[in-house]
Amino acid sequence: MKKFLEMLTEEMQQAFTAAGYDGNLGKVMLSNRPDLCEYQCNGAMAGAKLYKKAPIMIANDVAEKLADSKVFSEVVAVAPGFLNLKVSEAFLLTYLQGMEANEKFGLEKPEHPKKIIIDYGGPNVAKPLHVGHLRSAVIGESVKRISRYVGHEVIGDVHLGDWGLQMGLVITGLQERQPELVYFDENYAGEYPEEAPFTISELEEIYPAASAKSKEDPEYKAKAMEATFKLQSGVRGYRALWKHIINVSVNDLKKNYSKLNVEFDLWKGESDVHDIIPEMVAYMKDNGYAHLSEGALVVDVKEDTDTKEIPPCMILKSDGASLYNTTDLATIMERMKLYHPDELIYVVDKRQELYFEQVFRCARKTKLVEPETELKFLGFGTMNGKDGKPFKTRQGGVMRLENLIKDTQDEMYKKIKEGRDMEDAEAKKVADVVAISALKYGDLSNQASKDYVFDI
Repeated sequence: MKKFLEMLTEEMQQAFTAAGYDGNLGKVMLSNRPDLCEYQCNGAMAGAKLYKKAPIMIANDVAEKLADSKVFSEVVAVAPGFLNLKVSEAFLLTYLQGMEANEKFGLEKPEHPKKIIIDYGGPNVAKPLHVGHLRSAVIGESVKRISRYVGHEVIGDVHLGDWGLQMGLVITGLQERQPELVYFDENYAGEYPEEAPFTISELEEIYPAASAKSKEDPEYKAKAMEATFKLQSGVRGYRALWKHIINVSVNDLKKNYSKLNVEFDLWKGESDVHDIIPEMVAYMKDNGYAHLSEGALVVDVKEDTDTKEIPPCMILKSDGASLYNTTDLATIMERMKLYHPDELIYVVDKRQELYFEQVFRCARKTKLVEPETELKFLGFGTMNGKDGKPFKTRQGGVMRLENLIKDTQDEMYKKIKEGRDMEDAEAKKVADVVAISALKYGDLSNQASKDYVFDI
């Protein structure tokens, strides 16, 4: 189905042609003076030089040809040569009826549907979702739904942070609390318990305590790094504990994302590509893409046209350890191999723009993606409190997302009960729906890349 503006332009182009002028001058646009008219055409202004004629004369000639138009109810030529337009109500009604009868209201399917992977969410396991995760979830889910509606095949991946030092910190914190657990007995050869030795609430206590201690106690941090190494090296007990951490965390994450009506097709994490990193590193070395710089393995991504400094993309640290760059590049490699996407979209904090510029350039230079594969960074701004600073709780930490949702629902329930006579159960149901809608609308009504103030 043709776009409404295209049909208005076609009618105007025919009028320009009928009046003896170039039809291409008849482009119609939304009025910049809606108090005067709904649409406008400025073609007569451009035609003045071409035909060496006063623009108002050209506008009058065209207006005359539209006197009996079934598309426009009013066409007025105004000095110095604008055409002010109002649309016929009958034409508008016919168009809307056509939309109503059409599949997807007349939206045309793409000629070449794409396969798109959207990377959004990005929470770390063993930590609760906080307000910083709201924007990624809401924007990413919207991009996914819009792309599917248009007709593309879309895969949404939460991309968990489940493999770094935070895992070692949790394991070390747990060992300090419960050293008798069989997971820490290296001689234990039996089956490990099916039930986790902690709840989500305990897990959420362990991580911040262990993280704080590691910043003050170098010996404790060394223990956590050793635990991380043991986990990544495949020590049985540590792997079994890690699986418990993942299961407990993911169940909690799914519960909180579902409150926002956000769903992911893939629940993959950094750990999923751990085993293919050596293959990727060998490929980059063997093909001459990567070289050593001060002991670290890097890929130069600077281009001659750059106006700012773009540092090399580090693949391995001098001690051989991998980084976020490493796992993100390996994830791209895995996605290309398993799904062959035409486009990868990353919905992340806009402060990560330089990082993703490096990763995208590295992926292209090392041919991890096809030349035609689109790599897109969709950066979003921060959600700020009324003081203009990133939104936090009164206690000073970042507010948990489930608390933000509950506070908004409670506020909405209070407003409903104050304003109308409604049964408690019905008021609660309505409050929950309106609160989630308000949270999402509050986020999406702002330009994604800009910060915005949140005020319940």
